[in-house]
Amino acid sequence: MTRVGIQLAPQHCTIDEIRAAWRAADALGVDSIWTWDHFFPLYGEADGNHFEGWMLLAAMAADTQHARLGLMVGCVGYRNVDLLADMARTVDHVSGGRLYLGLGAGWFERDYAEYGYEFGTAATRLADLEAALPRLRRRLGALVPPPVGPLPLLIGGGGERVTLRITAEHADAWNTFGPPAVWRHKNEVLDRWCAEVGRDPAAIERTAFLQPGEVDVARDFVAAGAQHLILSVDHPFDLGGAERLLAAVR
Repeated sequence: MTRVGIQLAPQHCTIDEIRAAWRAADALGVDSIWTWDHFFPLYGEADGNHFEGWMLLAAMAADTQHARLGLMVGCVGYRNVDLLADMARTVDHVSGGRLYLGLGAGWFERDYAEYGYEFGTAATRLADLEAALPRLRRRLGALVPPPVGPLPLLIGGGGERVTLRITAEHADAWNTFGPPAVWRHKNEVLDRWCAEVGRDPAAIERTAFLQPGEVDVARDFVAAGAQHLILSVDHPFDLGGAERLLAAVR
């Protein structure tokens, strides 16, 4: 069965509003609920309301009962990697083992500039992501107690030369954008990288990120190989699109 998730944008809203949205989504029966890892709004009023992703995940873990949870995706450059592993393990326990550990190389320059991180280049950020993954696995293996759930590592991105190779080598799940023909092509490139590095392609869950206008082509993503469709939902957090997506693929 195709899984359905939503990403709640943590911008231009109040805490009460986004909490009500994830509770309603969990009651609706979505398979996953996500937010993002930025420090400022990505669109709309540049200095509008915005909340930090990991703290939201901790609250979400306590507030929900059924859906899996995660960041789409966490930026590996924003936190010490060993600390990140410990944060993820702790949130995984709060959720009862429902956490995805979503990671990516990062791209939003304002986050880096205003919080004092080195922005570098796309190549250096990808190198940092690749270097972080073995360290992350080591720390997760050393934590006491360990994660209570499977804590799958999801990598986000569609770069064909580096990101998809890293995904083939390390990830348990992968996400990128459409439209469906683009997503299909990226999925095929990931399959080729799996063959190149000796990885079973079936070991990597294939997820697709949908904009609200793409609900009507949800079946095209599924036909392209997507196993898990994640719909972007902005404030005021109308879940009508999620209801339509659930009906379309189930």
